Amino acid sequence: MDLLKASDLVKRYGNTSAVKGINFHIEEGRCVSLLGPNGAGKTTTLKMLSGLLKPTSGSIDFKGEKAKDLRQFIGYLPQYPAFFNWMSGKEFLVFTGQLAKLTRKEAEKRSEELLERVGLTDAKKRRIRGYSGGMKQRLGLAQALIHRPSLLILDEPVSALDPLGRREVLDMMREIKEETTILFSTHVLHDAEEISDDILIMHAGEIAVSGSLGSVMAESRQPIIQVEFESQAAEWLKSIAGYGFVSEVNIQGNKSSIVLNDMVNGKQTLLKDIVDRKLPIRKFEVSQTTLEDLFLKVVKS
Repeated sequence: MDLLKASDLVKRYGNTSAVKGINFHIEEGRCVSLLGPNGAGKTTTLKMLSGLLKPTSGSIDFKGEKAKDLRQFIGYLPQYPAFFNWMSGKEFLVFTGQLAKLTRKEAEKRSEELLERVGLTDAKKRRIRGYSGGMKQRLGLAQALIHRPSLLILDEPVSALDPLGRREVLDMMREIKEETTILFSTHVLHDAEEISDDILIMHAGEIAVSGSLGSVMAESRQPIIQVEFESQAAEWLKSIAGYGFVSEVNIQGNKSSIVLNDMVNGKQTLLKDIVDRKLPIRKFEVSQTTLEDLFLKVVKS
């Protein structure tokens, strides 16, 4: 069942279109990653979905109905969350709970539940100014969950964190997605592959790719030969572009990625070519295209 559906969603600033008539849907119970380079329109899209920004045109349906105000159904964590640093972690959660129309008693109880869930019970009485980046992000997650939203929207939730903080937040998201639909933006493709069910790739204000992670990767997956030479082999790499089994050659210094449409013939022919020409190599490795390869292809197109 579709939890949310965006139809012909547009956002203009003067003569500039940040989002250009995008269409997509989010199924209930799924974890969806919104991917794209900086300036693709990800944050603008999330702000429209969360009710913080009014679309220029288009519509947003929630559970099959036109939604005038989605804020009661959505928990939102911005890329750079703001806190009242003089408050304790618990005081902040109780405050946000009451803003979400929970009674004081309900807010107190829910705050305790969430502080335990995000691992901040021992720090609940400490001032937020003394929290680490990872602790603040976990507190932000708790804030977004305070009113039991149907959809949790997270804008670059791990981009500003060190490796430990990033792992803490990703583990939290993995637990949360078992009971709440999640839409999160990121440019860290490994994170998307790790926890997403579905992906949306935005480029220049448009949705370029959408679907389940498995189906998108199955459709785009191609065999690749990774070759690292001891010195540049630009002449040979240029010559193999004419082979029928080669669909793409990418060169980075002494390293090259050769995308094939026929792995069996391609691998044998290329390896024989290298041996016959006595080209010194450090690595000859068989792999497949990744989400990063698909992402780069979309961005460069």
